[in-house]
Amino acid sequence: MCEKLSAYNMYNNRMSATKRIPVSEHVWTLLYDLKKPGQTYDSLIEELVNHEKELHFLNEMDAIESEADFSELDL
Repeated sequence: MCEKLSAYNMYNNRMSATKRIPVSEHVWTLLYDLKKPGQTYDSLIEELVNHEKELHFLNEMDAIESEADFSELDL
């Protein structure tokens, strides 16, 4: 069984609700290595989520473009 650490910042009082996210020590180390000096884990995770959403959107658009049959519109 792998030991779990918590990505939790108890010093961030501006958050209305704090949740604990258990992660393995390996994942915590990966997150720690990505984090910029002074950056909170909250903002790091938000940045990663936004990047993943953008990547997902671009992949969907590429799939649509490669699979669809488009017609030129006469304007």
